Amino acid sequence: MAFAHVPEMTRAFVLPGYGDSGADHWQSLWQSADPRLERIRQRDWIHAKKDDWVRTLDGALAASEGGIILVAHSLGCLLVAHWALQGTHAARVRGALLVAPPDPSAGTFPPEPRGFAPVPMRRLPFPGIVVASSDDPYGSLEFASSCARAWGCQFRNIGPAGHVNVATGHGPWPAGREMLRELGV
Repeated sequence: MAFAHVPEMTRAFVLPGYGDSGADHWQSLWQSADPRLERIRQRDWIHAKKDDWVRTLDGALAASEGGIILVAHSLGCLLVAHWALQGTHAARVRGALLVAPPDPSAGTFPPEPRGFAPVPMRRLPFPGIVVASSDDPYGSLEFASSCARAWGCQFRNIGPAGHVNVATGHGPWPAGREMLRELGV
């Protein structure tokens, strides 16, 4: 899938996963370095309820102007898949970077988030890149690959990189920033 040229000033919504992304996480570092990136703040980062998270994202898109790129990590990827089924502002989204989607059926999936299973396996109405690691404890490479196929996204296997977070050495993560540039931000 080729990405259409997008304007240089395209903005991005940062969608952290379970527990939010700390100050040294690549999402936070990118956001602090680029004023075009805006974090979407959820009311509850631990006891996440899918419907609440979907409403928050849809409300942020309704209040925004212009095209938006979604930059999701972990549970944020599942948010995007669920939102795309019921969100009313999908035409605003120009693309999505979906990093380390977790498998809710995996034994390592935290018990607190509610409503994220089953994962929607339908084509997203915008282009995307799914990025996965060969040793992510929260979702297998096979799971991420099947999500990418179902969502109509490019798939990038970045090798053994854990959950692509600070604990696995992914602070600034320049390779990920390059993927975001491919989407126009």
